[in-house]
Amino acid sequence: MSIHPFAGKLAPKEILVNVPELISAYFTQSPNMQNSVERVSFGTSGHRGSSLKRSFNEKHILAVTQAVCDYRKQAGINGTLFMGMDTHALSYPAQLTALQVLAANDIDVRIAKNFGYTPTPVISHAILTHNENSEAQCDGIVITPSHNPPTDGGFKYNPPHGGPADTDVTDVIEARANAILEDNLNAVKMFPLEDALKAENIQEYDYVTPYVEDLQNVIDMDVIAKSGIHIGADAMGGSGLDYYGAIKERYGLNMELFHNTLDSTFSFMHCDKDGKIRMDCSSPYAMAGLVAMKEDFDIAFGNDTDFDRHGIVTKSVGLMNPNHYLSVAISYLSQNRPQWSKDLGIGKTLVSSSMIDRVAEDLGKKVIEVPVGFKWFVDGLIKGSIIFGGEESAGASFLRKNGKVWSTDKDGMIMTLLAAEITAKTGRDPGEHYREMTEKFGAPIYARIDAPATVEQKAILKKLSPEDVKEKMLAGEPIEAILTNAPGNGAAIGGLKIVAKNGWFALRPSGTEDIYKIYAESFIDEAHLARIQEEAKAMVAKLF
Repeated sequence: MSIHPFAGKLAPKEILVNVPELISAYFTQSPNMQNSVERVSFGTSGHRGSSLKRSFNEKHILAVTQAVCDYRKQAGINGTLFMGMDTHALSYPAQLTALQVLAANDIDVRIAKNFGYTPTPVISHAILTHNENSEAQCDGIVITPSHNPPTDGGFKYNPPHGGPADTDVTDVIEARANAILEDNLNAVKMFPLEDALKAENIQEYDYVTPYVEDLQNVIDMDVIAKSGIHIGADAMGGSGLDYYGAIKERYGLNMELFHNTLDSTFSFMHCDKDGKIRMDCSSPYAMAGLVAMKEDFDIAFGNDTDFDRHGIVTKSVGLMNPNHYLSVAISYLSQNRPQWSKDLGIGKTLVSSSMIDRVAEDLGKKVIEVPVGFKWFVDGLIKGSIIFGGEESAGASFLRKNGKVWSTDKDGMIMTLLAAEITAKTGRDPGEHYREMTEKFGAPIYARIDAPATVEQKAILKKLSPEDVKEKMLAGEPIEAILTNAPGNGAAIGGLKIVAKNGWFALRPSGTEDIYKIYAESFIDEAHLARIQEEAKAMVAKLF
């Protein structure tokens, strides 16, 4: 993809979303159920869409919320439902719609005080802490499209394990929601909004205090405070607007806050690579504003809109590549959490950097490699069999100091505060730590590119077996592994990964576009990486 002229520049006024138009379309437009794009569709992060494209509107939310209520009844879930929303313009009306249905279905719901905003990891934390001491199982809904553009809305369901719902759950909810829509919403139970907001089962809840107070049990907040390091915290206008301020006050941090007031146009953002506004804290283009101030802080960081992802900005390198920071975090945590059992594993997705494998081997740790999607780490974090679960897309979580589960969804705040702990305790920022790692283990070069693929071709990629690959070499080295199932749990990849000593690539078809994705990494040089990418394309061409 070519770089747009707006990339890395402040968003021009002409591309800002028209919020009144967006919300009007939410209430006035109806989905065409004959158009697959306008049906309820749960991907890896829930249902997402835009009211301007008739893919996220009031009828969608009425149907999907009723479907969640029906699922809860079927599954015997009768505890409190913790509900959060982010700062996208469509999130507030969607929450109001959902509350009308939840109230009528007599679901015990907790929403933030004064219709405040609640990060995804805070909902996961609330579910887990309440389920620990309650017989009735709690679950949650988060209304967010994550880091998507300001035109978008999203709806996620987290069952009692606190993490993202797996397909065995989302398939049921999706099918039921579409059936409800096709039947003109006749199955929807709902109260008028005024009655819903007065209902005894809809109550306000202080999400901020319990989460902020509990942070000391997962992060060494005292070390950060006593060090006096200068921290830059960019809320990026997201659902954690009130959280960094509360953290600063509670722990006495030397922290400067940015963009912690509501602006649903996100006019303060710098445009992403394609010229769109996207609150992607792993993009150097979107994070250009904070990167420009890197010399002003000992450590700086930002989060996407629902605060489940992290972006780490250091003096030494600027915005860290997510894979690089994951490697540093794993190394540091493994050596600085004395209560953790030494035999616990490290969770990584199969498209994350092999630097993690080299770090883990050096630490004597087992790597649990799973398909893409944070849901694959839920069981390991709950059971305490992995200390850390991380994705290449800047999402991760890890255990409390005592080895118990903290969250089973990605938590961008503990990852950013961990960067502050590392800097405070070692006197070096994570970028400097990664540089030392490359001197010891080599300096990998990682990239993802997209290539065109038809629906039929994508179907072929999803059903590959190792026997379909005839090649014996990859970029001049013998192929050591051909994977269509993840080695960590045996689950289907939905694609292919081929591994050699100093490089690998993985192929995955897109679920939403007519493309497939090629992830590749080389521990040699750029030319070697390019050769891996070209050979990957050639292998795919033979498979088609």
